[in-house]
Amino acid sequence: MRNTPNAVMMFAAGFGTRMKHLTKDQPKPMIRVSGRPLIDHALDLADAVRPERIVVNLHYKPEPLLAHLQGRNVRTIVEQPDILETGGGLRNALPLLGDGPVFAMNTDAIWAGPNPLALALDAWEPDKMDALLVCVPGAHAIGHSGAGDFTMSSDGRLSRGPGIIYGGVQIIKTDLLGTMSEKAFSLNVVWDQMLTQGRLFGICYPGRWCDVGHPEGIEMAERMLGTLDV
Repeated sequence: MRNTPNAVMMFAAGFGTRMKHLTKDQPKPMIRVSGRPLIDHALDLADAVRPERIVVNLHYKPEPLLAHLQGRNVRTIVEQPDILETGGGLRNALPLLGDGPVFAMNTDAIWAGPNPLALALDAWEPDKMDALLVCVPGAHAIGHSGAGDFTMSSDGRLSRGPGIIYGGVQIIKTDLLGTMSEKAFSLNVVWDQMLTQGRLFGICYPGRWCDVGHPEGIEMAERMLGTLDV
C-alpha cells in the first residue's frame, strides 16, 4: 500500500456558527481574507505540494462553494442529508481520495510562513506514525483562545493536555475509519485510538497562524499577512 500521501481532504462542510451574520448567506470557506475566500488560501497550500487529488466536502449552503470551485482541479462531495463531522466526512470521501494516508486540512485558518503541508510531508515517518499533526505554539497563534490541545514529547509523540494548538493540517492513515460504528464522528475519536498505541505525532509550526473561526479573526489574519517579514 502507498505510504506517502498524494491526496488532500479539505473540510468545508461546517455551519460556521461562530462567524454569526457572515455565514447567513454563505459557507464559512467563502469568507474573504485579504480579498480572497478562505478556501483559496487553503487551495494555494494544497496546490503547492502537487497532490494527485484534492477533495472538498460541503454541507451548509454548498451552492456558493460549488460555483466558486467549478472549473478547478478539485472534486467536491456534498454531505446529505446530515453533516458527517470530520471523521465521518473523511471516511465518506475515501472513494475519491484513494488508498493510503492523506493530507487533511481545515479551511478556516491562515498560515504565515512555510507551507504546513510541505513541513508535514518532510517529517512523515509512516513506520512509526499513524497521524502527524501540524501544531502551533501559543506564542505563534493569533486569534485563538484556550490552553491548547496537546503536549509533545522530545520524540514528537503527542498526549492530550494544555500546550500546543492543533493548527488544522495533518497527514493521517485512514485504516481506523472503517472500525467506527457511528456514521458521523470526529477525528478526535480516531486520534484517541492512535494515542493509546503511541502512534499520534506532531510537529511545531515555526511561522505564525491565525484562527479565522470568528469575525475578529478576519482583521487579525489580514494584519498578520500585511506585516509578515519575508
